[in-house]
Amino acid sequence: MPKHILRPEGDFPVAGLIRRFAAMFYDFLLCVAMIMVVGLIYQQGLLRLIYGSERLLEMSEAGALDNDPMLASLVLLSLFGFFAKFWTHNGQTLGMQAWGLRIQNTDGSAISLWQALLRFVIAIGSWLFVGLGFFWALWDKEKRSWHDIYSESKVVQLPKGVHKQGK
Repeated sequence: MPKHILRPEGDFPVAGLIRRFAAMFYDFLLCVAMIMVVGLIYQQGLLRLIYGSERLLEMSEAGALDNDPMLASLVLLSLFGFFAKFWTHNGQTLGMQAWGLRIQNTDGSAISLWQALLRFVIAIGSWLFVGLGFFWALWDKEKRSWHDIYSESKVVQLPKGVHKQGK
């Protein structure tokens, strides 16, 4: 399958950690909103249809909905879907677009779905280790985080104005 070359093309510098964290904060806010919507649809839509309002209220008061593995799975899948769509399509989440960042392969092509999955899983591990996987970029010669290294991709800083035009 031919590789999807991202636009604009060029040899761009690796993005700094501060910009990466700023983009992550933007995406964090979007993810919180998405989690709220997924939870609402699941609990007020699907579970209400299955159990009915009265039974759902009883289950909620008894704490039966506190650790719902189905909801956790739906949230995890929706979060991965959010990142995978943006990363594999144009290399930028909405937060990355705002900060002029892009994920790409070293040849300038979009990352694959497999690479997106690796990035997603390793990034979760990076946070579980108190952000060490992200701060690794401070010591790496090529300024790569753990998920950059294991997914064989990089986050680059696009020139000003280019990321806003989408060209």
